[in-house]
Amino acid sequence: MKVIAEPSLVQKQSLKWLQAKKTIGFVPTMGALHEGHLELVRQARKENDHVVASIYVNPLQFGPQEDFTKYPRTLVADLKMLEKEKVAMVFTPSDKEMYPEGFSTAVKVSGPLVKGLCAPFRPGHFDGVATVVVKLLGAVGPTRLYLGQKDGQQAALLRQVLIDLNLPTETVICPIVREYDGLAMSSRNKRLTNAGRRAAPVLYKALKVGKSLFDLGEVETSKLLSEVKKIIQEEKSVQLQYLDAVNSKTLQPVTRIEKGSMLAVAAFVDEVRLIDNIVL
Repeated sequence: MKVIAEPSLVQKQSLKWLQAKKTIGFVPTMGALHEGHLELVRQARKENDHVVASIYVNPLQFGPQEDFTKYPRTLVADLKMLEKEKVAMVFTPSDKEMYPEGFSTAVKVSGPLVKGLCAPFRPGHFDGVATVVVKLLGAVGPTRLYLGQKDGQQAALLRQVLIDLNLPTETVICPIVREYDGLAMSSRNKRLTNAGRRAAPVLYKALKVGKSLFDLGEVETSKLLSEVKKIIQEEKSVQLQYLDAVNSKTLQPVTRIEKGSMLAVAAFVDEVRLIDNIVL
């Protein structure tokens, strides 16, 4: 497995593969890898000749009050996991390589995809995500980009960014991978206390109640979300930030829920921000 920090060397290797008519599956990560990341790698390996992953904690997507300095960094363990999964190359740039002196270009996103859900609570976050992913794609030049559905807004947004900028990479969005009790796998879960870890699965429990209500015929958004909210509020240590029902592709709010709608939630547990969603 090649571990490369310089974008130009990553480009050189990727170009060799592409010129040899080989396909490349790319999994961008911020490290602190877990089974959710590895499932993306496995899917990429099934569908491509080579898999490339990146490990980079991107400062542009963290707000001033967010957890950039506390975000877990476990590079040695991450590389061992990726090598075991037969990843061909890992891109591990530094801030200097990603944003050198004089860097003055950014991707600005707008429209319905960044009007609701996480966007109002994290100003500038999705611009930072779009900018770093476009830069990573410029280095790797992959055939396919693999993203997780847990970050449903991010996945929908990046799919649109690739379309809007005429980037030739296909977007593949993979299902959420969960812990034994339903908690969506996240690098931030490592920061939960034991009590917080016991409380956090209420988010998925509540979303499943919403799905059950829909399956039983409830389509009025306000009624369905009211019942879901009650479940979350039973867990006093969980502070709800938002609970919404949107179209899973456009992220436009829906007043009547239908097949393809997404129930999405964000909440704080132990001051750790967790997100989850379920597509009906």
